Amino acid sequence: MTLLRQGGRYIAAGLMQLLLDWLVFVAATAAGLPPVPGNLLGRSSGALLGFWLNGRYTFPREDGRRHGWKRFARFLALWLLMTALSSGLLAWAAQTLGLQMAWLAKPLVEGGLAVLNFFLLRHVVYR
Repeated sequence: MTLLRQGGRYIAAGLMQLLLDWLVFVAATAAGLPPVPGNLLGRSSGALLGFWLNGRYTFPREDGRRHGWKRFARFLALWLLMTALSSGLLAWAAQTLGLQMAWLAKPLVEGGLAVLNFFLLRHVVYR
């Protein structure tokens, strides 16, 4: 599959994933959950959707087989790294700029991380 086609599908899946992640993050923190646990909850929700969408549509196996546990283990390791970066940035934003600004910062943080994540998913997780 071409890089352009994969990129387009990754963006579409990512937008759905980001929307779910952001909505859960905002709802959880508005309900009183601190930013880091709220981010973990949001990213977990988005990750499940993203793993399925990207494995099925963005980076499908040529032989048509399912994702498998090896892919999921690589995905989980990458997700943990990206979640640590995201949580750190959002905790900093909430502490220095306020919770509402962290809500606005979340899509920017996740969008920035998504660029790096695309290449890592393509070459490490769904190879």
